[in-house]
Amino acid sequence: MLDTGKLARRSRTSHAQVVDELGRAIVGGIYSVGTILPGDAELAQRFKVSRTVLRETMKTLAAKGMIVAKARVGTRVTEKNQWNMFDSEVIAWHFDNGVTEEFLLQLYDIRLAVEPFAAGLAAERASRSEIVGLEKLALEMAAPGHTSESLALADLRFHLAIADAAHNPFMHTLGSLIEAALVGMFRISTPPSENGFSNIAETHMQIVNAIGGGDVHGAREAMEAVIVDGRDHVREAYALDDTVSA
Repeated sequence: MLDTGKLARRSRTSHAQVVDELGRAIVGGIYSVGTILPGDAELAQRFKVSRTVLRETMKTLAAKGMIVAKARVGTRVTEKNQWNMFDSEVIAWHFDNGVTEEFLLQLYDIRLAVEPFAAGLAAERASRSEIVGLEKLALEMAAPGHTSESLALADLRFHLAIADAAHNPFMHTLGSLIEAALVGMFRISTPPSENGFSNIAETHMQIVNAIGGGDVHGAREAMEAVIVDGRDHVREAYALDDTVSA
């Protein structure tokens, strides 16, 4: 999502390309909730693929919760609350169609529910080498010359390292949600030196210091503060955009 999306799409198989196009069409509302998709023959002709490829495509989208096939009815687009919103492709399709403030804030809700607890676990379980690695990642954010994308990538590496240091495999599965929230925040914000992100290394080092000291409560509080700050930047960016539009 950060810098490999277009390249990945160019190198995809026919199956993956059709999944991508249909998935984006569903998320974008071309095929809205409750819509019956065109029949296999029409879709196979449209995408220039075999019936076998099309069947595999439908299985993939069904596994993501986005469609359901019914005999004598056809393949219907399901309600959004049935979609697998933890799926990295589903998240990417939302970005492709223009991410909204509501969507980003919902991502931050999930981050607040999970990441502070992960930081607390890291304070209990992180090894010395993991703590040293976190220190390096936090300092990397202070390096000069960051673009919005490079800073988002540095931030992502830090938060994924926290998830790994929690030593709970379920935490790392949230990586696509964390990535989406960070990408969204940095994309809609002005360059880091102009919008209050200049202290990002300091606020992340506070998390590291708490983890290194085995301070579970402090690690949770420091992580929560970082996420809340990011959420505030999202709100400010959209509020500014509304003011300019008005």
